[in-house]
Amino acid sequence: MESNQNDSMNSQPKKEISAKKSIAEKLSFTALFAALCCVGTLVIVIPLPFGYFNAGDIFVLLAGWCLGPVFGSFAAAIGSSLADVFSGFLLYAPVTFVVKGVDALIAYFVWFAVKKFLFKGSADIAARIVSAVVAEAWMVLGYFAFESILYGIAGGAASLAGNALQGGFAVVCGTVLIACLYKITTVRGFFPCLGRVKHL
Repeated sequence: MESNQNDSMNSQPKKEISAKKSIAEKLSFTALFAALCCVGTLVIVIPLPFGYFNAGDIFVLLAGWCLGPVFGSFAAAIGSSLADVFSGFLLYAPVTFVVKGVDALIAYFVWFAVKKFLFKGSADIAARIVSAVVAEAWMVLGYFAFESILYGIAGGAASLAGNALQGGFAVVCGTVLIACLYKITTVRGFFPCLGRVKHL
């Protein structure tokens, strides 16, 4: 009896240490993905004849898929809005915080729902593509709505093509990257949300 009590008392500190380590890891990866979202937005810029688009949305999708709905959304929201602050677009920062945070949230939950209810046993990539398309459609419509309020419908429509190309680029690159990461057992160990469908 006494031995069982001692074992129980010894296991409690171990569980507490494990929980603290888990939270520390999640916060570290959240900071990492926030940095990737920020750098991807500021540095990886692709010029177009009528403007440019960036690669930040690739990391927004990856944040949602790898970190899950809570930490992934915060990483995407913080990193992307900081990019607006650093580049001088302060007016866009609050909107970007919401749009990109929800973007990552949609990427995770749509993947979860599609994988669980529609594509059971199918290749994971199919669910990723569907979730990426829905998430990036939200991004395009979110900025269109904001810019339409700010500049009128014509002003909002002016950015549709660029945002749509940016979203399409993110869908292609994001799904290719996640397909590669998904096959690596070690990576799935770091990011349990990558393959977690049975529970949240």
